[in-house]
Amino acid sequence: MHASSVVVFGGTGFIGRHLAARLSEHGMAVAIAARGERQATHLMSLPGVDVVRTDLRDDAALRRLVAGRDAVINLAGILHSRRGDPYGPDFKAVHVDLPRRLVDACAAGGVPRYLHMSSLGADRHGPSMYSRSKADGELAAASRTDVAATIFRPSVVFGPEDNFLNTFARLQRYVPVIPLAGSRTRFQPVYVNDVAQAFVRALLDPVTAGKTVELGGPQVYTLAELVRLAGRYAGHERRVLALPDGLARLQAMLFEVLPGEPILTRDNLDSMRVDNVVSASIKALTAEALGIKVTPLEAVAPQYLSPAGRPGVFGARAGR
Repeated sequence: MHASSVVVFGGTGFIGRHLAARLSEHGMAVAIAARGERQATHLMSLPGVDVVRTDLRDDAALRRLVAGRDAVINLAGILHSRRGDPYGPDFKAVHVDLPRRLVDACAAGGVPRYLHMSSLGADRHGPSMYSRSKADGELAAASRTDVAATIFRPSVVFGPEDNFLNTFARLQRYVPVIPLAGSRTRFQPVYVNDVAQAFVRALLDPVTAGKTVELGGPQVYTLAELVRLAGRYAGHERRVLALPDGLARLQAMLFEVLPGEPILTRDNLDSMRVDNVVSASIKALTAEALGIKVTPLEAVAPQYLSPAGRPGVFGARAGR
């Protein structure tokens, strides 16, 4: 498939910024759907990238934006939601309803491809609202026979602007010990540029239509190991104290009632009951199957977590 015109939803975030740069490098016309231009000023200098103010609640606006395009990419996702069964209303709106509305808009506008960001561990019967909503989002993404969907399931994504390793690095500047919930949960961190490249290669390869792509890095770590690495690379490694389940749930409940975005919720704990690694037992494509040599965490994280700090990859490309 020769894709020349793409709309990206959720494109102003961490992964979206890198994906927009990759799409621009391939000479594509990219429309970034955003609530307003202020959320996407960092993308406006990229050749071929246009920021389009869009009300995601307006189905007519979605249809107008995607009509006649070659593909739609949906990166929209959240980590927290109000409670509900099988998941809360926030997860439902973003992870389930939005992809269904987007593929309907694709079908109405003659858009042949839809690329959808899910997550490793997506499971309709999973332990967390997050995992259940992600699984139903995948079903919504593949609900139209006239729109070919490709679903991506990454592990935790790392890179210069991530909210994962950077958060643990910052915490270790200020506290002598890290009380850690889910310390034994296994993750397979994948580099943000490898994720962006996987989307581009899948977009250009019609063989990936109707397929699922699981994305993980070359090595598996426990959460405790990742926290220690973040502190070490940032120059202030602290002791990690593994919390038993009861204390971990109390910690999460406390974070939930504090002002601002919670560091940890009970639903996050429920998600961590399942390892976040690529499964060898399912028939999914991988980064390697797309011809991508995945980047080790050790090759990148020390650079951006170091106290000296180097410019992020995206910032360097954008001239900032």
